[in-house]
Amino acid sequence: MVPYLALILSVVSAYLIGSFPTSFIFAKVLKGVDIRQVGSGNAGATNVVRTVGKIPGLITLIIDILKGFLVVTLVADFFYSFNIDLDYNFYRGLMALTVVCGHIWSVFLKFKGGKGVATTIGVGAALAWPVLLPVIGIWVLIFAMTSYVSLASIIALISFPIFAAIFKYPFYTVLFSSIVCLISIYKHKDNMRRLLKGEESKTKIFR
Repeated sequence: MVPYLALILSVVSAYLIGSFPTSFIFAKVLKGVDIRQVGSGNAGATNVVRTVGKIPGLITLIIDILKGFLVVTLVADFFYSFNIDLDYNFYRGLMALTVVCGHIWSVFLKFKGGKGVATTIGVGAALAWPVLLPVIGIWVLIFAMTSYVSLASIIALISFPIFAAIFKYPFYTVLFSSIVCLISIYKHKDNMRRLLKGEESKTKIFR
């Protein structure tokens, strides 16, 4: 396989894997509903928890995390072995960005999807897993204090590239993690408006 063909196929594969509509499938199979038409209308794990159940929501979260992790590890390494002429860290960052974009703008859901948080966790674990430790700690702390998944996610997303830079990860890792996190934060714009108005829904995991 020639390198440029391997590059094209790898990017297409990353996008399609990211596009796999986990939340939509669980909601449709278990409840017979379109996840985009119930609850918050977001095709993500949190909305599955609210509208379908905690176990389906947890499974959705795990699958969406695995999408990102497997693309940046197994899929990326497989195609890179065909002598793709790109810096390795740049290439993995590109694959990370592509799989998250696939999740957010899924071809199977008419280019609509989730907010990318779970898949970002997956690519984060692949690109810089030690960075996830303080980031997850921040998420847990903010969520425990407020019960707002969106607020915890936004602050955690902001912190990821900051910690990646503090931990002195390669430039392209910091660059692409910043882009990925900014896109996901942008997808939370409606949540931010509701937070400012005091209208955002809280999530009680142990209720």
